[in-house]
Amino acid sequence: MRAVVGLRRWRHNPLRRKTDLVEAWVALAALLLMILAVPAIGCISGSLTDGAFRRTIQAQHEERHRTQALVLRHASAPARVTFDPETSAARDTGRPVIAKWTAQDGSRRTGVVRSAPARIRPGETFPVWTDGEGRLAGRPLDLTTARTHAVLAGLGVAAVAAGLVEAGRRLIVWKLNQRRYARLDIAWAKAGPDWGRTGAGS
Repeated sequence: MRAVVGLRRWRHNPLRRKTDLVEAWVALAALLLMILAVPAIGCISGSLTDGAFRRTIQAQHEERHRTQALVLRHASAPARVTFDPETSAARDTGRPVIAKWTAQDGSRRTGVVRSAPARIRPGETFPVWTDGEGRLAGRPLDLTTARTHAVLAGLGVAAVAAGLVEAGRRLIVWKLNQRRYARLDIAWAKAGPDWGRTGAGS
C-alpha cells in the first residue's frame, strides 16, 4: 500500500529510481487483482462447483429410490456412530440388521443393512435408498451440504489466487531489490578508491 500511495509522489521526485516506479505499478496491479480478479475467480469457481453438485444431486435422485425396509433380526455387530460425508452431521448408524425391502421393479430383496437406526427392533420398518437394480445405495447428497461445499471451494480457490498474486508481487519486488543492490555495489565500487580524498569530488 505504501508503494501504491507513493506512486503519485514519486512521479516527479528527482530521487526516484526506475525500480521504485516499477515496484509502485506492480503493487497497484496486485491491489487491483486482489480487489477485482480474486473475488471474481472465487465466485466463478463456487458457481461452477455448485452447478456440478446440482447435476450430481439430480443424477443421484434419478438413479436412487427411497423405500421401506422391514427388520427381520439384528446382525451380530456392535453399534457405531459415523460421519456421513453426504450430510451435514454425524449420524447414528446403529447395529446392522437383516432386513427385506422391495426394489423399484417390485422384486423382493433381503440382505444386511448397516444404516438401521440404533434402537430399531425386529418387525419395525425404516427408510433405505436403493439403486435401479434394487441394491442398497447411499443417501443422495442434500442441497445444503452441496452449497456448503461449493462455498468452501470458492473460498479456497480465491485464497489460492490471492496467495499467487501476493507471491508474484513479492518475487518481482525481490528481483527489483537484487537489481538495486547490484547497482549500489557498482556505484560504491566506483566511489570507493576516491572516498574521503580532498578534491576527489566526493
